[in-house]
Amino acid sequence: MALNRESKEWLKNVFGDNVKFDEPMSRHTSLRIGGPAEAFVIPENLEALKALITWSREKQLQFLVIGDGTNLLVKDGGISGIVIVLTECLKTITRTGVESEKTLITAMAGARLRSLCTYSIERGLKGMNFAIGIPGTVGGGIMMNAGTSYGSMEGVIESISILLPTGQSVSINRDRLDFSYRKLSLNWTFTRAGREQPIILSGCFCLRPSDPEMLREEAMEMLKIRRERQPIGMRTAGCFYKNPVSGKTAGELIEQAGLKGKSIGGAEVSSKHANYIINRENASADDVLALMEHIEETVSKVFNVILEREVKVVGS
Repeated sequence: MALNRESKEWLKNVFGDNVKFDEPMSRHTSLRIGGPAEAFVIPENLEALKALITWSREKQLQFLVIGDGTNLLVKDGGISGIVIVLTECLKTITRTGVESEKTLITAMAGARLRSLCTYSIERGLKGMNFAIGIPGTVGGGIMMNAGTSYGSMEGVIESISILLPTGQSVSINRDRLDFSYRKLSLNWTFTRAGREQPIILSGCFCLRPSDPEMLREEAMEMLKIRRERQPIGMRTAGCFYKNPVSGKTAGELIEQAGLKGKSIGGAEVSSKHANYIINRENASADDVLALMEHIEETVSKVFNVILEREVKVVGS
């Protein structure tokens, strides 16, 4: 359902300068690609977020919740309804519990992963260094079970807090969280709150005491390796595909299919790491989609492997 004049007036009255209409999503994604969002809203606090979610559902308006716009490809036609950004209203990181062998840190969903890693290193807390260099926010990282060869979110999560479609906030302990490779399933809530995906508000992380200098050196070495192997600083959405459960990685399959450096329009398969698609020359979403389809068809034909996307494609 498109926004009518009454809906736009309500948004403007409630959110003032924190709402923009027909806002180019190319300004808000790491690929720097995407058509306009019908309404783009940045709530300032949790109460404003809840009010917006409740109102949107009452009006039966579509909405999409995002963080930093990483792992996201927005189509050239843009997004109908409302894009809600969490990086302002849910950005705090606090120490919430201390025991002899562990410390609990709560990070709100809109906080950057890099901020959580830095916070942990400065306080001599071990466990988050695996995420050093992973772009995006805590909420997105939890939903995708973000990780590297050094670890993943599943290994450090103690609990999460979510906002149900009913407007109720609920805390879920780790033993009730269904993590898998690059995914967290929250399907258990559907029987209680309809079929809409809950919104992650925060994550509580269990970390261990360690030496800050040692953690800092370890993080620097991890970042060095990451810079050597990945197209850091380029306009990408991160790894485009999940690695298959066995055999070659997605990057190896794409490279060995002869697609490293392949380009369509302004989109290009990275010559440094084949599981990255780069916005090389003002690519459109159509360029990326065409290249994506070519990669999937070629890998399927050469290796009989169906690549599963890690990047979420939204819009029209």
